[in-house]
Amino acid sequence: MTDNLQHNTPNETNNAASPRRLPSTTDASSTARDARRARLQEEGHSISALMGIAPEIDPEKLAGSIEGFLGFAQIPLGVAGPVRIQGTQAQGNFIIPLATSEGTLVASFQHAFNMINRCGGAQTHCAHEGVSRAPCFSYPDLHSAAAVAQWLPSQISLMKSTAASTSRYCRLQQIKISLVGNTVYLVLEYSTGDAAGQNMVTLATQAVCQSLLPLMPHVPTSWLVESVLSGDKRASAQAFLGARGRNASAEVTLQAKHIARYWRADSAAMVRAWNQASIGALQLGTIGMQGNVANAMAALFIACGQDVACVAEAVTSITRIELTSTGDVYASVTLPNLIIGTIGGGTFLPTAKECLALLGCTGEGSATKFAEICAVVALAGELSIVGAMASGAFANAHATGGRKGKLTGAEA
Repeated sequence: MTDNLQHNTPNETNNAASPRRLPSTTDASSTARDARRARLQEEGHSISALMGIAPEIDPEKLAGSIEGFLGFAQIPLGVAGPVRIQGTQAQGNFIIPLATSEGTLVASFQHAFNMINRCGGAQTHCAHEGVSRAPCFSYPDLHSAAAVAQWLPSQISLMKSTAASTSRYCRLQQIKISLVGNTVYLVLEYSTGDAAGQNMVTLATQAVCQSLLPLMPHVPTSWLVESVLSGDKRASAQAFLGARGRNASAEVTLQAKHIARYWRADSAAMVRAWNQASIGALQLGTIGMQGNVANAMAALFIACGQDVACVAEAVTSITRIELTSTGDVYASVTLPNLIIGTIGGGTFLPTAKECLALLGCTGEGSATKFAEICAVVALAGELSIVGAMASGAFANAHATGGRKGKLTGAEA
C-alpha cells in the first residue's frame, strides 16, 4: 500500500503538508538501503557512523563507559517514518531510528506511523520530570528512628544546597519520608536537566547524606545510599504517583475508515481486542496496562544511546483504546517512567549522536522533545499490536516477516 505523501523536516512546525514516504521498510535490497541513506544525506543528516564508514572512536574516549574494551556489538538499525507529531516540544515530521534484530518490528511501526499520519498526526505532551534516590538510615530502636524522621524536613534547605554543589544540573526538588520500624527511608527527587541523571543523583545523594549524618539527633547504626525505594530499573506502581525521569503522553483518534483500510478490522474489534488483553494482564498481575512498550523503547533506546536497562521502568505505562461516540477509536499511551537524556551517558557515541541528530534532539534543551517522541513511538507500537490482533494478522505477519530462511553451509 502506498501513499503520495510530501516530506517536512523534523523541526518544521507547519503540519499542513503530509510527509513523503521512505522506501518500503519491507524492501531488504541494497538498492532500498542506498535510497534511504541518500534521502537522509540529501536532507543534511550525517550518517557516516550508521553506515559504518566513520573513523573508529578512540578507545580512550570510552573510559567511563566500558571496561575491558574489545569492540562493538552490531545490531541492525532501520528507520521508519516520517511520523507527524504535534507536541509541546516535538513538532513536525520525524524519521525514527530503531535498532533491533526482531523481524517485522520496524515494518509494524511504519504501518502505524502511516495510520497516524492519515489521522492528522499524534498529539503529545511531557508533563513532569524527576529522578530519585532513596537512602535509608537504621537506628537501635523505633523511638530514635522516629525522632530522625521528624527532624529531616527541617533540613531541606541544607539538602538542596548540598545537592546543587555537586552538579550544575542537579537540583533537589522535594523529599518524602517513610518510617518502617527502626529504619528511616528518605526519598530524594531531583531534576537533572537534559541528562538521564542516575549517576548524577547518586553522587548528590551521597553528599546529602554525608552532610546530614553529623547533625542527626541520633547516630545511625548503618545507612545505605540507595534502598531500592527509588524504583531504579524496576517496574513499580510508584511511577503513577509522580514521575521517574519524564512523564510523557501521546494520543491520536483513529477514524473508522482508516482502521478498515490499514488493519482490515473495525473500531469495535480493536476495542474488544484491547479489553480482552487488559483482562489477561489483570489476571497476570502486571504493573501498568500496555502491550508492546518494551519493544518500542528498547529499539529506540539502543539506537539513541540510552540506558537500555531503564526499559524495565518504562513499561510501567498505561495504554487506552476506547470507542468514541462517532464510532472512531481514541488511543493514548502514558509513560510516567521515562529515564532518558540527550546529554551524558551513551549519547556521545557516534551512532547515538547521529540518531539523536536525526530526531533533532542533540544537546541541552532537547530531552523533553525526545520524551515526547518516545511517547509517540510507544503509541505506534500499541496501535500496531492491537490492530494486528483485531484483524487476526498477528501470527501471519510474524510468520512471513519475522522468520529467517534455512541456513546452509558455514551459516548453519
